[in-house]
Amino acid sequence: MNITIEGQVRPGFEAVRHAFAENFSRRHELGGACSVYLRGEKVVDLWGGVRNKATGEPWLEDTMVLVYSTTKGLAAMTLALAHSRGWLDYEERVATYWPEFAQHGKETITVRQLLAHQAGLFAFDEPVDRATVADLDRLAGVMARQKPAWEPGTRQGYHGLTIGFYEGELIRRVDPQHRSLGEFFQDEIATPLGLDFYIRLPESIPNSRLAHLAKRRLARPRGVPIRLVFTALSHRSNIYRALAVNPGSEIVRDEQRVSARNLEVPAGGGVGTARAIARAYGVFATGGRELGLRPETLAALSAPPTPPPHGFHDECLLADARYSLGFIKPSPLWTFGTEHSFGALGAGGSMGYADPEAGIGYGYVTSQMGTSLPGDPRDVALREALHSVIRSA
Repeated sequence: MNITIEGQVRPGFEAVRHAFAENFSRRHELGGACSVYLRGEKVVDLWGGVRNKATGEPWLEDTMVLVYSTTKGLAAMTLALAHSRGWLDYEERVATYWPEFAQHGKETITVRQLLAHQAGLFAFDEPVDRATVADLDRLAGVMARQKPAWEPGTRQGYHGLTIGFYEGELIRRVDPQHRSLGEFFQDEIATPLGLDFYIRLPESIPNSRLAHLAKRRLARPRGVPIRLVFTALSHRSNIYRALAVNPGSEIVRDEQRVSARNLEVPAGGGVGTARAIARAYGVFATGGRELGLRPETLAALSAPPTPPPHGFHDECLLADARYSLGFIKPSPLWTFGTEHSFGALGAGGSMGYADPEAGIGYGYVTSQMGTSLPGDPRDVALREALHSVIRSA
């Protein structure tokens, strides 16, 4: 199949365009986009393939797509902005901002511990349906009553969906206007930066702008520990409870594979373009002047993650993973950028990150769901090509 690659790269970045084209010819890409900002300048902006496998409709310059956990990085940016404004202290106890949170052994959990997936709050014991997710006061009550799965701060486990809801309540508590996280993101980050990205898709965005996610049938998971594969089959396992049991995870319309418009899921319901992801991370990688970010905030995001006493072993993923302040950090499981980088990647292959050392903001999105845990081969190929250019510059 002949695939037309649209967009442009700055001279010297042709290797990224070549890797993007090879994703279609060698790595089973269906449709997608890749964007890179270097020291504030857009140096890569590519798109191609189809946004709807059934109809063959092409991926266009403004096509948006659901990016699952890549949303976590954009959500964490809202807390970073609150930190820069002096509303939120990463070392403070969560209960200082949210008194009702101080139940069942959660009294001393710090914001840093919560955002590092160390609070033991990776699942909900109470039933949480779509109506609960839509009612932020009711959802806050569920979270306040939740008991930690371990002594907070001693272990870590991937809070796959819950982390975004806890972040959202923190934003509501510290924001003088008490906006939801999605509203705060739109008002304070997306609009000032001109981003096509939403953490709750508005009705004004037509379905025609959205890519339909295609699942790869009979594909073997890549890089997933065999122990995790079998563990995930148990409905009592940590990973199953973190990702599958919670009805709040029903963020996709089965008939159209687009994000539900009436739910705000900050850990996995973001919809947008690669260009928007790269632009946002590009601002965070180059001082954050456009958003008024303080150097102290950016230094905190760039700093090494703090391990709990039991180390970086993840009790949900059963692998070495590293988190800090709502972002993932480079680790043996997820390698990207330099040691100062921070970002997030999503189920299916999407990825975004900032590398302050190199001044890079990167974004990749796709309509073809991948099955690799450590990093999708398409995303990895693009990042390797990018870094080959940076190293040779």
